[in-house]
Amino acid sequence: MTNLQHNFLMMLQTNNLTFFYNKDTQFAFPELRCDASNALLITGNSGKGKTTLLHLLAGLLRSKKGEIVIENTDISSLSEKQLDQFRGKNIGLILQQSHFIASMTVLENVVLASWLATGKKAVAKAEKLLSELDLENQKHKLPSQLSIGQQQRVSIARALINEPKLLLADEPTSSLDDENAFKVAELLEKLSKEYKAALVIVTHDSRLKNKFTNQINLN
Repeated sequence: MTNLQHNFLMMLQTNNLTFFYNKDTQFAFPELRCDASNALLITGNSGKGKTTLLHLLAGLLRSKKGEIVIENTDISSLSEKQLDQFRGKNIGLILQQSHFIASMTVLENVVLASWLATGKKAVAKAEKLLSELDLENQKHKLPSQLSIGQQQRVSIARALINEPKLLLADEPTSSLDDENAFKVAELLEKLSKEYKAALVIVTHDSRLKNKFTNQINLN
């Protein structure tokens, strides 16, 4: 494999990543690697730093030491403005709390994510994504009118609208029943392959451990 091919495949890599909130709460994370179209499951009990790690990968927190390389960019070397721009174009975030704008429709919430990142409203792409996620009949509803499972799928559409290189999901199945949990996990895996994104799922949901072979446990 040539270096060029290797660089194309490797979408995420971390080295020597550490973070601390104070002297009593410090984290040293194992090295991560995830290639395009592949998935990495990060598990661990509460307090082991799963969400902290996800926020570091998303550039929402700054590491105290180490590198986070997404494709060929070390995001820890970017300024705040550069990081905001990079995140909007390259990172899709699916958080536990969806943070929709309550007064906007499902479609408008998804389109807004494209406008914030690019200055353009990708309406046709948003409609295609919602249709692909079986939400075509829900697009003119308000988020509050949807079930939790439907809201989760809207979050996925919003995260994918800018065709990110890295898709980060924080506990995407924890509030779902078994049937919907496996549906969401399969959807995430399918869509990461379709969009050639590296998928990182952070969870304590043991139901997903048999679904993904590439796993790291924080202990």
